[in-house]
Amino acid sequence: MALTLGVAQAGSGVAAQTSASASTSSIASAAPSTAPPAVTTTLTVAAFPAIDEIVRSALPAWKELHPDIDVKIVSRELNDHHTAMTTALSTAKGLPDVMALEIGYLGRFAQGTGLEDLSGPPYNLSADKSRFVGYAFDQATTPKGAVLAVPTDIGPGALLYRTDLLAKAGLKESDLTGSWEGYVAAGVKIKAATGAYLMAHARDMKDILIRTGLEPGEGLFFDKDSRPLVNTPRFVRAFELARAVRRQQLDAKVIAWSSDWSEGFKRGGIATQMSGAWLAGHLNTWLAPSTRGKWRSAQLPEGAFAAYGGTFFAIARHADASRKPMAYEFIRFMTMNRTQQLAAFKAQDAFPALIAAQTDAFYDLPLPFLGGQQARRDWREAADHIRAYPVHKQDNFAKEVIDTELDKVLDRGKDIPTALADAQRLLQLRAHR
Repeated sequence: MALTLGVAQAGSGVAAQTSASASTSSIASAAPSTAPPAVTTTLTVAAFPAIDEIVRSALPAWKELHPDIDVKIVSRELNDHHTAMTTALSTAKGLPDVMALEIGYLGRFAQGTGLEDLSGPPYNLSADKSRFVGYAFDQATTPKGAVLAVPTDIGPGALLYRTDLLAKAGLKESDLTGSWEGYVAAGVKIKAATGAYLMAHARDMKDILIRTGLEPGEGLFFDKDSRPLVNTPRFVRAFELARAVRRQQLDAKVIAWSSDWSEGFKRGGIATQMSGAWLAGHLNTWLAPSTRGKWRSAQLPEGAFAAYGGTFFAIARHADASRKPMAYEFIRFMTMNRTQQLAAFKAQDAFPALIAAQTDAFYDLPLPFLGGQQARRDWREAADHIRAYPVHKQDNFAKEVIDTELDKVLDRGKDIPTALADAQRLLQLRAHR
């Protein structure tokens, strides 16, 4: 973060005199000629895994363009990173020059005053809007038109499923994707034939269904006027189908990223997983590499399209003003450089937010982990259909409230209308804080 100056004192090397009568001109000619070294600026980039690795891999190419601009990466785990950024923005201390933000946290920052508006001069990001996937750019845009971050990667939603388990149950892909009710019915057959669960947790059903059928201007939990949208048919159906999954014992009751979750994939105990397309890469490289060839990717059931995850780069409003122009140049390099966007996709499964990086022969290559399927084409199609929804500063809190109420429905038999009414009431109290 600090401006690093390559400072050196002028050389004072003096040639040895061979006689007391040596002239000052001869002494001067013997002294080495020195020039002040170039001043080097250091940009600090705050990130989290695997964004830190993407940035690190891009640095050689960056240094070729900007040899006098060093980049220091400060990396923390996802939650720790965003907690640190929250503190830095609220105190205006310890601010990086560039910060990475995950979509789940963007609303918390976007509705405050801590982020730089990049829409107009001197950045003029709005002029580049057509270069990005529409929904991702819109997610970083406030109702008043300020653009507070630049999208770098997105997470097109996909349904990953085990072909071997479907075959044992006498099912095909269309049995999973025709409708949400059909998806649950297929889970009953899979459980009976193989003993495998349809999904990791019934919450997964809720998480996707609340992202479908949004009206223009609606967010996940709040409308444009910060009124909660919980007590609506969208949430009723999500809760009802999640309850159907639990009542028929179709979920393993394990949480994403837990050891039981990964073991479920390795041992064939979980037949499907709805997630971002990036999960296929994680399954291949570290979650369940031994299951290579047994998975396939499909679009979500009932023609639904949804986003799972996404990353943005932003500049704090109170960051060092002298480095803001170069900080934005670095963001442009990471987000609007086709070569860098493709490199991130190939190395870290970070699906490009830059449209120009979505036309490449790489998308036509078969994926061995998915049995040779050309799944990247489907993910690109999904990205084209996803529509933006406004983010809200209380989205994270709202998710906690909804998860808590759903758990009461699943585990304690609380009736759905009461659960949603209670959630609605609590969010009304919190909406404008």
